Amino acid sequence: MLAGLLDGLFNGISIGAVLLIAALGLAIVFGLMGVINLAHGELMMLGAYTTFVVQNGFKKLGEPWFEFYIFFALIMAFIVAAGVGLILERGVIRHLYGRPLETLLATWGVSLILQQFVRSVNWVLVVGISIFCLLFFGGLWILHRRSDINRIRNWVVAVMLPISLGIAIATSNFLSQTYKLAVTQPWFGAQNLDVSAPKWLRGGLPIGNFQMPYARVFIIALTILCVAAIYVFLQRTPWGLRIRAVTQNRSMSACLGIPTQKVDALTFALGSGLAGVAGCAISFLGSVGPNTGQNYIVDTFMVVVVGGVGKLVGTIFAALAIGTVNYLIGSGTLALLFAPIKPLADFFTFFATTSMAKVMVFALIIAFLQVRPGGIFPQKGRTVDA
Repeated sequence: MLAGLLDGLFNGISIGAVLLIAALGLAIVFGLMGVINLAHGELMMLGAYTTFVVQNGFKKLGEPWFEFYIFFALIMAFIVAAGVGLILERGVIRHLYGRPLETLLATWGVSLILQQFVRSVNWVLVVGISIFCLLFFGGLWILHRRSDINRIRNWVVAVMLPISLGIAIATSNFLSQTYKLAVTQPWFGAQNLDVSAPKWLRGGLPIGNFQMPYARVFIIALTILCVAAIYVFLQRTPWGLRIRAVTQNRSMSACLGIPTQKVDALTFALGSGLAGVAGCAISFLGSVGPNTGQNYIVDTFMVVVVGGVGKLVGTIFAALAIGTVNYLIGSGTLALLFAPIKPLADFFTFFATTSMAKVMVFALIIAFLQVRPGGIFPQKGRTVDA
């Protein structure tokens, strides 16, 4: 029974560690800009798919290189997710600041687009999107550099959009008809994909009758490294100081010359990159699919709310608590622990599934927020009204 409890605690902490990495980015974005980003789970999904792609690339290089692919995958997952987050902030979010409902709906739409994108992405789609972006956004860049056509700028944009779209669609249709399945077959498809861990992450460290899987130990170590890096960045760097200043008082920061728009973009990219790192960690806990992010996004939001918006310490406590309690209930560990007490054993047995455990944890969070609506570490002073 003791070994089962230790196993449950360790697995719960490892799941909480993944939630913590994802919640760090969400807490920074939500705390700074007040943006509820429903596409955060899909950024985690992109990090997981990036890990899958990097793994396949290193498999072709041979056995010695494959053992180190995880480090390159972490970097690439961060870069890909941060890049997509930056595009999302520059293209959508920055036009919707101060309108939380519109931001909520827009990011939800982006999440659906990203899910469908990974299901159907192929060479035809990539070529079509690339041609459209090159023509349309390249044309916008040229227009911004020409001040002599301001009066007809809107008309030029209205003409550029259908022309760019038409050329992109025509090129894509030509490729699909010419090369058939060679370029139209989806890269990933709707099915789940498996990521293989390097040999040194397989197996576990035996401690008595209890074994600690190396993959979960690696995830916990990665989480500690990410928390330390974020703390150093926010507390010891000039841009971290600017982020904290904008978080506390955006108007005063702008008056002091801090580029708030650049701070917003950097913060969103940083939070998105952390979601990509979390996706890389998730790939070692199960298969990767288009709905991977949806399995974690609700828990991630609960971590941010319970910990206290924008509070790093609160996010750490909430992530570990929610991940551990969720696993202990869902795996049936608590049902076995309270086996001598039949009413409690029957109660926890009823909730000993993944879906019912989430219901139980959600009910506990609602009860907790009735007592402390500001979370474990609520905001105080001027930051409450900022």
